[in-house]
Amino acid sequence: MTTRPCLLVRVLVPGVLLSPNSIIILFQGLLRLRASDSASDDVGASHGAKVALSFTARNDKNVRESDNRHMAIVARSKFAKDVERASPFVVALARDDEQGFVIEPQKHTRAQLLYAVEGVMRVRTPEGMWIIPPRRALWIPVDVEHSVTMLSPVSMRTIYIDAKRAKSFGEACRLIEVSSLLRELILSLLEEPLEYALDGRGGHVAELILIEITRAPQIPIVIPWPRDKRIVTICSTLMENPGDQRSLEDWAEVAGASTRTLIRLFQKETGLHFRHWLQQVHLAEALSRLTHGDSIGEIARRLGYASPSAFTTMFRRTLGVSPSQYLQHRLR
Repeated sequence: MTTRPCLLVRVLVPGVLLSPNSIIILFQGLLRLRASDSASDDVGASHGAKVALSFTARNDKNVRESDNRHMAIVARSKFAKDVERASPFVVALARDDEQGFVIEPQKHTRAQLLYAVEGVMRVRTPEGMWIIPPRRALWIPVDVEHSVTMLSPVSMRTIYIDAKRAKSFGEACRLIEVSSLLRELILSLLEEPLEYALDGRGGHVAELILIEITRAPQIPIVIPWPRDKRIVTICSTLMENPGDQRSLEDWAEVAGASTRTLIRLFQKETGLHFRHWLQQVHLAEALSRLTHGDSIGEIARRLGYASPSAFTTMFRRTLGVSPSQYLQHRLR
């Protein structure tokens, strides 16, 4: 059975967590037992009846899967509203999503630190795009519209911060490093009830989370996103295939514009020259692949660099460290 996107929600039994999927599976098990009992009374059914039953079963399966998706969406929506209305200044949310699942554009009355302990996400706002592997998180200010695409199965463990407390963190999205301490603090807050006591363990953990966000190193990688359709076509293709080696002259033919027009549009729409914009895409892809354990040579090849040393030079020039040094720093 395909795992459906879901939130972790508390049931009435104290200390027990069940997901909507778990509840659905329990009911489906009962339905299968009941269907099995009914089937035993129909052993002598004709071949035509069996075909009809098979067709009906397939239809029932499609209905059940549709119901499952609906129940998961309802659970997510309800819990998201609970998070928005919660009284503590920091609240945590856990959810698991399949590869390819998309959270449609939304915005919150709280700021959000979007983080996943496993998996890679792509986040898009009206201003730009970010690739977020584990050990990195995206700070999203209050009322910033954003969508999220799961590039792999994702275990999201994200937090929401009261608007007043979030003011000091700025009004622009930014990518940060997640230290081992910040990771454990987020997981610790998830152990607390939604309405935890501010003068208890939950309140102290929440205060430490804010301190760690303040101290977190910022990663200078953002992929500014254009609005002009001609540039969007080029950027979308390069996001799907960062190693595409076509020159700006080649892209001019695809976009139906002159090379000079594309140069002007890239600068106007993204604030970067085409080469610098593509470099940001390469860095985002490289950090994601380093997290997955790809070798420097394999990453260089996939991104179209002539050699691993050429890729390392670009990486060091932008981030100040080599890929191997960056990875060692992250794992400490």
